[in-house]
Amino acid sequence: MRKRVLVLVLALWMVACSGPKPILYPNAHYETVGKETAERDIAECQEMAEAAGATPEKGKGAQVAGNTVVGASVGAAGGAVGGAVVGAAGKGSAIGAAGGATAGLLRGLFSRPKPSDAYMGFVNRCLKERGYDPVGWK
Repeated sequence: MRKRVLVLVLALWMVACSGPKPILYPNAHYETVGKETAERDIAECQEMAEAAGATPEKGKGAQVAGNTVVGASVGAAGGAVGGAVVGAAGKGSAIGAAGGATAGLLRGLFSRPKPSDAYMGFVNRCLKERGYDPVGWK
């Protein structure tokens, strides 16, 4: 059982750590070089962006904290409403806040944040200079 939990946690961690990548329009250059070369060019452009000082993430800690606060607020409001129905709004609010904060924390830890604008701009420009047509990030 522990082994399965460990494998699941590692898989979730890997998914959470794999950042968004540019989506390339299949123009003539892309069709000529193929998917493997395009993936290699994306990786090279990402490395160049990081070497130039553009960071791929906007501060994971701040994002996790923000998600936790939002989750706690939404949970508290929902818990207060549910608690008011049964005559215990305060207790419901506290329970809802705790549950919402936990959900927000987990969402923040395992979500894939959008890269910084500078990072995306750098990678997009690098790819355009190589003949690609980036249309978005996923």
